[in-house]
Amino acid sequence: MTNTYYDHGAPAERWERARMFFDSRDYAGAARVLVGLVEEVPEQTGPRLLLARAYYHSAQLRRAESELRVIVERDPVEHYARLLLGRALERQGRHAEAETHLRIASALAGDFPGG
Repeated sequence: MTNTYYDHGAPAERWERARMFFDSRDYAGAARVLVGLVEEVPEQTGPRLLLARAYYHSAQLRRAESELRVIVERDPVEHYARLLLGRALERQGRHAEAETHLRIASALAGDFPGG
């Protein structure tokens, strides 16, 4: 396989490149960098969460859901992953399933109803 701009450099360089793409709203470009990075360091939450966010913002909701489920399975109290998973499910019209994750995210954030 040929090295491309997206997979060139050390992990830290690729992380910075992915963040640059993401921050400039090139979510597809960010995802292209992050896919390889997540494969290389699958145990790290940061790159996987940013990949899920890039997928979400580029309307690749099934892919976002898949990455978010990995994070939530490993770390059930990862608030932002829960929130984003709920939103991705909502955008897919899976409201009942989304509600569970949104309720958990809300509880993790300390947003209790009737406070």
